[in-house]
Amino acid sequence: MALDSDSQAALFAHCAALSINAVHEPWNRNPQRLAHADALARAVNPDMAAAGWKPTVDNYLGRVPKARILEAVRGAKGEASAQLIDHLKKPEMAKEAERLLADTGWLPEPLRTTDAPIARGNAESETSTDALPALIADTEDSSPAEDQTDAQEPSHAVAAE
Repeated sequence: MALDSDSQAALFAHCAALSINAVHEPWNRNPQRLAHADALARAVNPDMAAAGWKPTVDNYLGRVPKARILEAVRGAKGEASAQLIDHLKKPEMAKEAERLLADTGWLPEPLRTTDAPIARGNAESETSTDALPALIADTEDSSPAEDQTDAQEPSHAVAAE
């Protein structure tokens, strides 16, 4: 009670950080855990690009497959830039991608907020079913018997494969 508001907020953030696990673990199938982390992210709505996060070899590019590196460069700088590095081995590709992505503001999917624009070389338009919740959008494709026997987990952002 004696803490000022900044200290209280820091304490709350510390407690939340210790209790939220948003790591995609294939062996730990707990969709409520990931849904809870997604709800917290939507409520907090962090802007990681404004906070200074940049994709580097150490924090992202060196930890994902070459396809993800090319996808990142293609999304931020376009197909021509991705073609410049697609022939390189992974360590060199990651270094060049870090240089290309340096001041673009590009973020991997798990760090993007729902309201943030996604940097893409070629803009794709959303279809009306993309905007619908999964429950509504999937009603035509599956029967109730399939839903009961083979329940699917909701899709969550995964940082690496």
